Amino acid sequence: MSIVTTAWTWAEMIRIGHSVFALPFAVVAGILAGRTLPGHHPAVGQWMLIVLCMVLARSVAMTFNRIVDAELDRRNPRTAQRAIPSGQISVKQAWVFGFVCSMGFILGCSGFFIGYDNFWPLVLSVPVLAYLCMYSYSKRFTRWSHFLLGSAIGLSPMAVWLAVAPSSIGVSAFLLVPAVMFWIGGFDILYALADVEFDRREGLFSLPARWGVQRALWVSRLSHGVALALFVVLGLHEGLSVIYWSGLGIVGVLLVFEHAWVRTDDPSRIAQASFTVNGVVSLIFGLAVVCDVVLLGTGG
Repeated sequence: MSIVTTAWTWAEMIRIGHSVFALPFAVVAGILAGRTLPGHHPAVGQWMLIVLCMVLARSVAMTFNRIVDAELDRRNPRTAQRAIPSGQISVKQAWVFGFVCSMGFILGCSGFFIGYDNFWPLVLSVPVLAYLCMYSYSKRFTRWSHFLLGSAIGLSPMAVWLAVAPSSIGVSAFLLVPAVMFWIGGFDILYALADVEFDRREGLFSLPARWGVQRALWVSRLSHGVALALFVVLGLHEGLSVIYWSGLGIVGVLLVFEHAWVRTDDPSRIAQASFTVNGVVSLIFGLAVVCDVVLLGTGG
């Protein structure tokens, strides 16, 4: 196996491309929190540590999830070709990779203490990793696992705010967490539509499997409605202007399109609705906040 193929296999296992769901919100938190700093923005070193810690934390969470779900993935035709079930990566290799990423994450968090006299990232590093990994077991005991995933990803803006300017944490930081949680939870419910029969057969908990497809779809729609409402409150609280509201309008249209596009009898549409559309949603939202604050100098 070539180096390129090996790298691609590992990147595919941890779904490196799905970092797009959390990273823009981390950037948003960094931009908003950074306005309270002397230079009105985080230092380059802080941005580098943020990206490093984000990538490593996500790698730990995804690797642990793949290890925990290896047997389930092997029995599910949709996931049987993933790296561990197909034998491309062994469980032992995955454990080693996860351990190395965990140590790297803790070391990255210590960088905020060493370089910026901020002990919070280091103190919270292990609890954060534990919470991120805990999600992998949630679908075995609760139908609300979609929102536990959402809350795990929703930690990212709060974590970045703590890392950049802990003394300035306020309403906006606390708005971003549930907003991201409901947004992620809403589209994770859509993603679960692809495995309804498998989840029922294996005794797993997901809203589509436990409540039925139609009720789950309504919960997903309601979740995205709540997320949009929280983003509206965020914009009003921060005093953001035309770029933000234009971007949020596009986000709203995309979420409506997502729910109109998804088809329970078409797996390709489920994947497009869950990942492609929401990847664009995240990027547009992040870009709207950054442009509004940086170009127009609004907020604060």
